[in-house]
Amino acid sequence: MKTLSFKKTMLATLVSVTASGAFAAVPEQCQTVTMTDPGWTDIGATNGLATTVLEALGYQTDIKLLAVPIGFESIKNGEIDVFLGNWMPAQSAFIDQYQDNLDIVRTNLTGVKFTLAVPQYMYDKGVHDFKDLQAHAKDFGERIYGIGAGSPANQNLMKMVDTNDFGLGDWRIVESGEQAMLAQVARAVKREKGIVFLAWEPHPMNVNFDLKYLSGGDEYFGPNYGGATIHTVTRKGYAAECGNVAKLLQNMEFTLDMENTVISMTDEGLSANEAASTWLKNNPTVLDTWLEGVSTTSGQPGLAAVKGALGL
Repeated sequence: MKTLSFKKTMLATLVSVTASGAFAAVPEQCQTVTMTDPGWTDIGATNGLATTVLEALGYQTDIKLLAVPIGFESIKNGEIDVFLGNWMPAQSAFIDQYQDNLDIVRTNLTGVKFTLAVPQYMYDKGVHDFKDLQAHAKDFGERIYGIGAGSPANQNLMKMVDTNDFGLGDWRIVESGEQAMLAQVARAVKREKGIVFLAWEPHPMNVNFDLKYLSGGDEYFGPNYGGATIHTVTRKGYAAECGNVAKLLQNMEFTLDMENTVISMTDEGLSANEAASTWLKNNPTVLDTWLEGVSTTSGQPGLAAVKGALGL
């Protein structure tokens, strides 16, 4: 009788597992996912997308607002599980310093840019490269609009002026915060006046303005328009401990258009999670890839759960 009862129990367990898609419930210590955010709009967007999916799967999420150096130290100490904003090569020094304390999961975004840009109508006038600026000095008022005072990007521009590179020795770098710079761009665009300014992508400026990035600034911003790739990193051994979240992170890849749109919605007043939910509802096919092989915390198929939570 005991043997028969044991066989029935095993059969019932097998049927239950099969019905749930052969997923297992995740370990209790993995049911809260702790992430870091340096306060950047793009990482706010990707964290919003990730937490929206994780919470629909049944996870708790905890986002810590930490400067990049503190974030990496917290990964080392095991206080942070996930960082979606490892910009390379800009953060190479941190990867070298903490390489024994973290795992690089994947590249989650390519095509990132950070260099000077002009409105499309100035590009149409022939301003395609840093070397074209001086020929249109009158249009630009011999000014380049930068970001916050003391930023490395502004310092690079000042070095360019100080050395009279591209013949820009008489130009002035206008230092201001991001919002003040963008307000100046908006005023210039409205009147179709010349303006050259620091620009980067992902950022809603790429949605709000018809802009073009300038070539020729490799010495100051790096090749490919100051190009970078962004990587997902976790604390060391996280994948072995929390394989279900790790599978999701391995699947998650973002695009410039995705992030630009989500950030733009947050600028209009939505929270990062509200913007992420809206984007996912409008672009549900991305979930098919992101949730392949991923379960809920209780061991149910993840794709159906997330679509259900989003009302799809």
